[in-house]
Amino acid sequence: MPSRLRAVATVVVLQVFASIGFSQAKLSPKWEELTGPDFIQAVHQSQGVCVLPFGIIEKHGAHLPLGTDLLDVRFAVINAVQQEYAVVFPEYYFGQIFEAQQQPGTVAYSLAIQLTLLQETVKEMARNGCKKVVIVNGHGGNESLLPLFAQAQLATPRDYVVYVFGLPNQNVPGRPKLKSKNDMHGGETETSNMLIARPDLVHMDRATAESGADQHRLDLPDNVYTGIWWYARFPNHYSGQGADATKELGEFDQKEWSRQIAEAIKAIKADQESLKLQNEFFEESQHPLDTQQ
Repeated sequence: MPSRLRAVATVVVLQVFASIGFSQAKLSPKWEELTGPDFIQAVHQSQGVCVLPFGIIEKHGAHLPLGTDLLDVRFAVINAVQQEYAVVFPEYYFGQIFEAQQQPGTVAYSLAIQLTLLQETVKEMARNGCKKVVIVNGHGGNESLLPLFAQAQLATPRDYVVYVFGLPNQNVPGRPKLKSKNDMHGGETETSNMLIARPDLVHMDRATAESGADQHRLDLPDNVYTGIWWYARFPNHYSGQGADATKELGEFDQKEWSRQIAEAIKAIKADQESLKLQNEFFEESQHPLDTQQ
């Protein structure tokens, strides 16, 4: 073969192998790390399932970083999408945290901003092909906000479905037994999780600097709710004892959290009914007097 033809053939072979390598390269799950062409491929690969890990910026005792919830939930989600691929939206912390405004570093947006920004965010995700938006919550203060937001999706027609994955189920076989009696915020569980997600940000020597005990400053019936309940019980915005944390508990919880998220993503990929029923609902909502009674 003449040298010129050999050179041309070599270039063609290299281009073919480069093309194969490009198409088979493992895609990052992180939205912000993808190129435009890769993003298209990622959305197709994820079957339109995109995950929004939802954290917050708030104090977590004297020993954990302000972004603990955000760091933990993203760690769990990123591990989950290694098991069941989906596109993961960038850091999101625009949630409900009014109860911690007296603590340094808290970022508490107005309720109107929280709901508007979240609606605009999922709308933009859907416009980019994410027709199944999965909000994975990492913050207890969002546990009322997010179901409300999901319910509000029925207000007007849309071509996408919002799913909310709440805090993980921790009542599972094999979980290491907790030492702490009260463990609601910044305590044994969250500290253990951070010992796995970001051990470099955990200051165990400060875990006993403040009290995480329940102050019992309100005496109301169990079925009476008031927004000041948390401050009344835990004015230090710390509930539990971080000093009881262990890597063993953190490893178990993080692995189980990711497994549960991956399982949910798999089920959501297979879900062909939610959007169909949503469209049926919106159609019937236009003429309620015709709805069969």
